Parts: sequence; structure tokens; C-alpha cells
Amino acid sequence: MATATTAVPTGTWNVDPSHSKVGFAVKHLGIATVRGEFSKFEGKLDVAEDGTVTASGTVETASVNTSEDARDEHLRSADFFDAEANPQITFTSTEIKAVDDETFEITGNLTIHGVTNPITLKAEVSDTEQDPWGNTRVGLEVTGSLSRGDYGMKFNQALGSGNVMVSDKVKLALDISAVKA
Repeated sequence: MATATTAVPTGTWNVDPSHSKVGFAVKHLGIATVRGEFSKFEGKLDVAEDGTVTASGTVETASVNTSEDARDEHLRSADFFDAEANPQITFTSTEIKAVDDETFEITGNLTIHGVTNPITLKAEVSDTEQDPWGNTRVGLEVTGSLSRGDYGMKFNQALGSGNVMVSDKVKLALDISAVKA
């Protein structure tokens, strides 16, 4: 939790999955970037009257989609997410700090593949707007990176060039539209 001035008005804000994206990118063969996303996720941002802010989210690992069925099945396997044994990725914030009026650092605990590690993400608040149905929305762009090896996902194959099949570094990119409860 954190106490900070925030660009997001007080209240509970629920992520709208139909207008949001939870994505990632990783280097393949050391030369090309493969992007993917999860189609099933939920999240919440709570902004209290006293300025305390908390964020949390859950992703269904079986919903991974990289636009390649065989790769997606491999990602669901024990080599990567092990979706059967670890059906969810979870995040819970421990601290949120304002960098400036629209940018925040969100530190929290991320659990992937049954392993929990601290992570710090950067969040940029776009703005708030009322949609045509009377709902107040806020937009956020959240970025970060992690080492998949830190989460027990060590599958790889060395290549003759010295590169590896799948980079250890994974870039995270979340485009969030959240609706005030």
C-alpha cells in the first residue's frame, strides 16, 4: 500500500477485459520478438480517501495466445506456465509511489509457475472519461520486465551461434481500461 497523490479518483476500479490487454514479448532465437497475450484476466485498483492505493490482478495461464497453436500448447506445458498445476498468475501490490502527476511505480508480489517474486512496474495514467453508458473509466499503460528463470521457467535450447531459442528476459505490456465500481 502507499499514500500518494494520484491521478486516479478515489474508489474501486475494476479492469474491463473487453477493452484491456495483458501482453508480453520475448526474443526468439535472439533475433525476432514474439508477442503474446492472455485472453482471460481480471484486476482491481482501490484508491482510498486517505490516498492509500492498492492494485491486484489475476491471469488465467491457459488463456495464453501467441497466434501459433503449437507454441501456445508448449507454453501451457510444464516447460513454461504448467497451466494444469498453476492455473493462474497473480499480482498484489505492496507499494505504489508517484513519480510525477501521471506516472507511478507499482511494486508488488508476482506469482508465476508457483514462484513468487517482487517486481516493480511502471504505470502511466492516461485520463478518466465517462463512457456513453454513464460509467466512469480510467486508462493506464503498465510496463515492466522479468526474468522467466526467476519463476522456474528454465526451458531453453542453445544455438550454434551462441544465442538461445527463448530469451530469459520477458517484457510486460498491459493496456488497461478500468471502470469505477
